[in-house]
Amino acid sequence: MEYRVLIKLYAPEIEEIYEIYIPINKTIGEIAVLLNKLVNELSEAYPIKPDVELYNRRTGALYAKNSVVRDTDIRHGTELIIIS
Repeated sequence: MEYRVLIKLYAPEIEEIYEIYIPINKTIGEIAVLLNKLVNELSEAYPIKPDVELYNRRTGALYAKNSVVRDTDIRHGTELIIIS
């Protein structure tokens, strides 16, 4: 069984795109914090923000922070947008 999925993360504030594996047993809130830190480390121009949201790039749907990744429509190849 797969325990992580490969997603494409868009950070429009710094105009960057990342391909990242995320665990499926964590909540969207936990993933958002991890992705926020990761983008900050990879790009010096992106500050860590206290409250970020994850959206599906194709549908525009906002993911609830208490949803577990495996219970959402996030699968391999899903494109997400991180917005503060």
